[in-house]
Amino acid sequence: MTHRRPTALVTGGIGGFGLALARLLLARDFNVALADLDVERGRTVAEELDVLFIPLDVGDLAANHRAVSLVETHFDAVDAVFLNAGILGQQDPSEPLDMPAYEAIVSANQHGVVYGIDAAVPALRRSGGGRIVVTASLAGLVPMAGDPSYSMTKSAALAYSRAMAQRLVGERITVTVVCPGFADTPMLGALRPAFQEAGFPILTAAEVAAGLLLAHDEGEPGSAYIVQPGLPPTPYRFRNVPAARNSVGASVAVPAGLSAHAVDSAASTDVSS
Repeated sequence: MTHRRPTALVTGGIGGFGLALARLLLARDFNVALADLDVERGRTVAEELDVLFIPLDVGDLAANHRAVSLVETHFDAVDAVFLNAGILGQQDPSEPLDMPAYEAIVSANQHGVVYGIDAAVPALRRSGGGRIVVTASLAGLVPMAGDPSYSMTKSAALAYSRAMAQRLVGERITVTVVCPGFADTPMLGALRPAFQEAGFPILTAAEVAAGLLLAHDEGEPGSAYIVQPGLPPTPYRFRNVPAARNSVGASVAVPAGLSAHAVDSAASTDVSS
């Protein structure tokens, strides 16, 4: 039997995490496609690493679908999608809301995950299953007062991914999330001297990439891995919300498969004779 090399698509593929992850995937004999807005650098990296490069604005739903389709056509299948693109907030949170800055971070960090999952799922179904790994942030678990928009979008990415994981597990599609702490990438930018002065340890891109690969290899559906300096990537144990109680004080679970859409659908097809 001929062995087919697995294929992975990495969004934000030219940034620190994406590039480090690409090198790890290539060492594992993956076919690799990198998608990014930085076309000039993307083409240079693609030539250097001998990978497929796809220009992509992750905030464009149709563009996400085209990117996945290109990967599937080029390599015959898609087995893993790493939704890694993201940006920091671009405004001072003490100032009135800057709508272009707000829309930009929601587009990259939130829409990029929702649209990326929407585009990935049909291709992974055709492959018989696969993995989606989402790069969120510790800011999605512990909000940062210095960048509320970043915290909001990363919380949304985490919650959406974990909810979709429950829906997709029966289709052999596993969705996991990685929540890194502060890392030494271009995004750290002007904050780097403050961390250095305080002696605060920051992650390398390679450490985060290793966490992304571990989430791909071992993550349970909906799991979120914490990546912090000095610690191995560790699954985060979400505390259970107290359950509802009935009139006699017994715990009551939310109905399995609860969906307003399913209720609406059933109601619309219930035609009395």
